[in-house]
Amino acid sequence: METNFYPLNQRRLRTDMHMRELTASVKLSYKSFIQPLFVDEAIETPRDVNGLPGVQVDTIDSVLTTIEQDIKTGITKFLLFPVPAHKKDSAFDFYFASSVIKKIKTAFGEGVWIAADVCLCSYTSHGHCGILNDDHSQLLNSKTIEVLSHYASVLANAGADCIAPSDMMDGRIEAIRNKLDALGFEQVSIMSYAAKFSSQFYGPFRDACHSSPNSKDLQNRKSYQLSPFNINDALACAIRDEKEGADILMVKPAALYTDVIA
Repeated sequence: METNFYPLNQRRLRTDMHMRELTASVKLSYKSFIQPLFVDEAIETPRDVNGLPGVQVDTIDSVLTTIEQDIKTGITKFLLFPVPAHKKDSAFDFYFASSVIKKIKTAFGEGVWIAADVCLCSYTSHGHCGILNDDHSQLLNSKTIEVLSHYASVLANAGADCIAPSDMMDGRIEAIRNKLDALGFEQVSIMSYAAKFSSQFYGPFRDACHSSPNSKDLQNRKSYQLSPFNINDALACAIRDEKEGADILMVKPAALYTDVIA
């Protein structure tokens, strides 16, 4: 008679939902989730985001109701995307962004953690993430960083807990960290879009923020966002940002680049 002997029955660890939860090495918690908030200065009532059913762009007043509802489900961490009413190519006014943060912090205080997106794509008439040269054929890295670091200081002064640069300029983490520290905001963290790939998945975000690039000579962001065909560039950018002072590193869009995350 043939006898089968199994010294360890692995299948017992999969018996039911309770055992699978107990033995899981990967655990998701709502405490790790960050909810995006889109707030548009130009609208009087919330509007839906094209391509993201159930997600809306808020007004400066309705965003408080949105946060209240999220807190009831356990969400206390948010990433703010402010959308100004007027587009410019220079002399940007960051008052609206700072006023949203102040209003949220006045209403909820330390009960919420607010990260603020730092980029110029929703501010510029051409929809790019920084300052362009005179003929709009190139994005100027150094001049963009000067504006971004100032923007970060305005947000920190308004009460932001975290600065989240999504622009993909070289050296902006070091510039922002130095600016914040010099102004006494050493406690404000930086969540860097360290590996942000050029992708069509950002369509709904661009609709929410009115930030699609429309320059005749620069019709996309491939000259500063990462190429999907150069993983080494993504790793190098992440290592650089960590050395420059980033506290949290982001890979975006995450689902397509789990190899980079790993």
